[in-house]
Amino acid sequence: MDLSIIIVNWNTKKLLVECIDSVYASPPNSNFEIWVVDNASTDGSPELIRDRYPQVKLIDNEENIGFARANNQAFQRSEGNYILLLNPDTVVEPNAIEYLVQYLDEQPNAGMVGSRLLNPDKTLQISAFPVPTLSKEFWRMFHLDAFVPYANYPMEKWDLESVREVDSLLGACMLVRREALGQFGLFDEEYFIYSEEVDLCTRLKKGGWYLYWLPVSVVIHYGAQSTQQVAEEMFLRLYAGKILYFRKHHSNLTVLVYKLILFLATVSRLLLTPFALIEEPIKRNEHLVVSNNYRRLLWSLPSL
Repeated sequence: MDLSIIIVNWNTKKLLVECIDSVYASPPNSNFEIWVVDNASTDGSPELIRDRYPQVKLIDNEENIGFARANNQAFQRSEGNYILLLNPDTVVEPNAIEYLVQYLDEQPNAGMVGSRLLNPDKTLQISAFPVPTLSKEFWRMFHLDAFVPYANYPMEKWDLESVREVDSLLGACMLVRREALGQFGLFDEEYFIYSEEVDLCTRLKKGGWYLYWLPVSVVIHYGAQSTQQVAEEMFLRLYAGKILYFRKHHSNLTVLVYKLILFLATVSRLLLTPFALIEEPIKRNEHLVVSNNYRRLLWSLPSL
C-alpha cells in the first residue's frame, strides 16, 4: 500500500462526506486506503460511513479518546508507506494529494510535507509555524506580530510558486513518511488535542528530517468544526497542550516562565473586560465569553 489516509471524526458528518467525496473526486495516482476513526459521534457518522463508503475502513470508538490516540489507532493498523493526516472539515482540491505524494517521492530527506490551506472564502490560512519558544509565545500572546512579524511566519508574503522549509505544520492536512516515524511512532498520547502535531514536527526535525510547505497542493479548511462544539473545554486544552510541549522539550524553568507569560497575558485581558460593556451587543458577548475562558485558565494554571 502506497498511501494511508487517516481522518479522525467527531460529530462533523456533513463535512466528513464532503471531505471523503473530494478525495475520491481527485484520487492520487497510487494505491491508497482511507481510515475513518470516529470518536463516539452522536450525529450518525459511523452509520453513514458504513452505508455510503463500504470501502472505507472504520474504527468506531465507544468514547472520545482524543485526537492523538485516535490517529494512532489507525496508524497502527494502516499499511501505507505514506500517512496522510486529514481533518474531516477539509476539502481536497484537484491533485492536492498527488502533489504531496510526488514531493515525498522526489525528496528523500523530507519527513513531512503540508498543503497550502485556505479558508472557505479562499483567503490564505496560516498553516506553518516557527518552533515555539518563550519569546515567540510572549510575542503572540500580546499580539505584537501586528507591529513586527516574529511569532508567526509572514506567509501572506510567501511566493506561491516556491516550496518552503518550515519548523512545523498544521495537522489539518500533512503527509508523513512512515520511515520517519519508525523510531518513535506517530503522536504522543499524552496530548488529547492541540500541540500534538507541533511535538511530532519537533521530533522529526530532531531526528534529521526536513519539513516542507507545498503551496501547489491546495486544501480548503473550515477549521474548529469539532472543537467549537465544546469551546470552553478546548480553550483549556489548547494551553494544556502548549504547557505539555514546553515540559517535554524544555526545562522546568522554561515551563515556569511560560506559565508566568500566560498569567500576565490573562490578567491583562481580564483588566480590559469592563470596556466590553460599552461595545455593541454582539462584540460585547464575544469579549465576555473570551474573558470567561481566560478567567478559567487563570484558576487552572497551577494544575496544568
